[in-house]
Amino acid sequence: MESNVRQSPRATVSLVSESAAVTPGQQVRIGLRQRLAPHWHTYWKNPGDAGSPPNIEFTLPEGVTVSDIAWPGPDRFLIGPVASYGYEDEIVFPMTLTVPQTAQPGTRLRIEAYADWVVCEKECIPEDGKFRLDLPVEANARAADESILAAFKTADVRQPQTAPWKALLTTDGESRLKLLVEGEGISAQTVQSALYFPETWGVLDHVADQTLQVEEGRLTLSLVKGQSFSSEPSSGLLAVTDGGGEKRWFALEVQPASGSAIGTSGMANTLALWQMALFALIGGLILNLMPCVFPVLAIKATAVASMSGSDHREVRLSGVFYTLGVLAAFMALALALLAVRAGGMAVGWGFQFQSPLFVAAMCWLMLAIGLNLSGVFEVGSSLAGAGQSLADRKGHAGSFFTGLLAVVVATPCTAPFMGAAIGSALAAPAFYSLVVFAMMGIGLALPFLLLGIFPAIAQRLPRPGAWMVRLRQAMAFPMYATAAWLVWVLTQQAGESGLRMVLAGAVLVGLVAWLAGLSQHGVKRVWVPRGLALLGLAGLIGLAAALHYTGPSEVTARQQTSPNAEPYSAERLAALRAEGKPVFVNMTAAWCITCLVNERTTLSTTAVQQAMQEHDVVYMKGDWTNRDPAITTFLQSFQRDGLPFYAFYPAGKEPVVLPPVLTQAIVTDTFRQ
Repeated sequence: MESNVRQSPRATVSLVSESAAVTPGQQVRIGLRQRLAPHWHTYWKNPGDAGSPPNIEFTLPEGVTVSDIAWPGPDRFLIGPVASYGYEDEIVFPMTLTVPQTAQPGTRLRIEAYADWVVCEKECIPEDGKFRLDLPVEANARAADESILAAFKTADVRQPQTAPWKALLTTDGESRLKLLVEGEGISAQTVQSALYFPETWGVLDHVADQTLQVEEGRLTLSLVKGQSFSSEPSSGLLAVTDGGGEKRWFALEVQPASGSAIGTSGMANTLALWQMALFALIGGLILNLMPCVFPVLAIKATAVASMSGSDHREVRLSGVFYTLGVLAAFMALALALLAVRAGGMAVGWGFQFQSPLFVAAMCWLMLAIGLNLSGVFEVGSSLAGAGQSLADRKGHAGSFFTGLLAVVVATPCTAPFMGAAIGSALAAPAFYSLVVFAMMGIGLALPFLLLGIFPAIAQRLPRPGAWMVRLRQAMAFPMYATAAWLVWVLTQQAGESGLRMVLAGAVLVGLVAWLAGLSQHGVKRVWVPRGLALLGLAGLIGLAAALHYTGPSEVTARQQTSPNAEPYSAERLAALRAEGKPVFVNMTAAWCITCLVNERTTLSTTAVQQAMQEHDVVYMKGDWTNRDPAITTFLQSFQRDGLPFYAFYPAGKEPVVLPPVLTQAIVTDTFRQ
């Protein structure tokens, strides 16, 4: 049985079942079926250097369960300097569906699914579709038609077998590895060629040759280390072609070999940890100066003003609680990134700003903070209270949440030194990632923490007075400006529908803030404004739920590009390099203020545009406003997970990475050199 079909010039995709009718308690295979146009391919769970594996989400009747994908063995596709793992022609991604014993014959099981996938030839194109299968429940099962059964058989031929061999992975110098596979049945007659597919991205250099040596009972593959190689155990598939040309895939549990090579690698990793931590600390410090942190600086200025006149102990505690807030936010981000990485999704620094729901929530929060600073309603201690002690619980809670907010708003920017540290941390073991993120938090919090440790600095602040009220009110305007910017970001992501919802939410935020202020100023029948405020909050929750299901806007779908820039694609980049063309790649996003500043002050200027023409530089631009696996893969190839990012590919030479803050001189000198 086959569902409705999602068809494009590149792929015909549907949801299929091996059975045309099922019985109560039966286990039946279903699968996402992809029939691809000639020369197009789709991806395995580790896509290699480009692409993204298919993802499928089910809506199932009560009692029905579906297993994970039983991934067929992939092939390797080499396109210039890029290698991908996946499938051509036709493939089914099989899953096992279990029918509940309570299913009644004569009824139907409605299986609904939403899937997204990427298909590539010279360019990579994301596609998606919604599918529905209505499986009849009958007393006797019935098989599907022959074409569907044949499609499942194609996937079955590729299903990996459990390898009856022992596999070890050893280091062979600084940049190379050796995969040793030993056991019965290995010989020059049974192994004509072999290729190793690691399940984890970045273990190997995917495009590098895998040199094979075969002895009786043993084969050795010489490999090149990838960017995220570690000495931890890994797993993967070994594709073996025998003397008759038959290809089979074997699942390997690859263990690291003990010995000095691994020990040396561990020592190198320890040194790398200290380097990553140092860069993270410096990056966190510099993050205080980045353009997108301006609203946070406004919050800090208000907090510093409120410390004026406080005793030394309270000043220190304020700095400590602010630092704890920063560290808590960084640890939460690190754990979230590690959890998503463990689930196989490619993510990067600032990834939360790729969610329209998150952007809208931050917009409403910035607006609420601005209304609070303007005096519409009160939260915690009033800054106008001259000489008010910070020793109460509310004061320290305010410092803590100021630190949390500082990290949340600051993440769209990646300071110098931070990009390499984040990329390395996310590719390293979890402990390394936590250490690096903690050091970034310390770097961001350090100026405010030093203010608390050395109270003599705080003593030089002006004395409390009416100026504090005016400062508080003035600090509301950076909040309003940030909210306005976030509205623009959401428009790029979700179009006019998203704009309508975020503006409606802004009106509700203003209403709730005003009603909260009324209830705080002693109005009669205080339950009336409080009840209306709760209704406003319920409306906000409804708008947030609607935003969660809002798709990308047409603006984002077209990939906003400058008139003189072409959209980024890995295949196009490879083709240009093969032609000997110099290429400048700009990775940007609507939520990255530093990116926008660089484009306005540098990349769009006459001097830089003329330099591109003089040196025949092709300008490519990638838009990461919404999640784009191809851009994520590109960034990870440089061990980066954040924006802005700029790379220049001279003709016939290795790429040059430019700093995140650009000047006209930096760019033009790079082209000239």
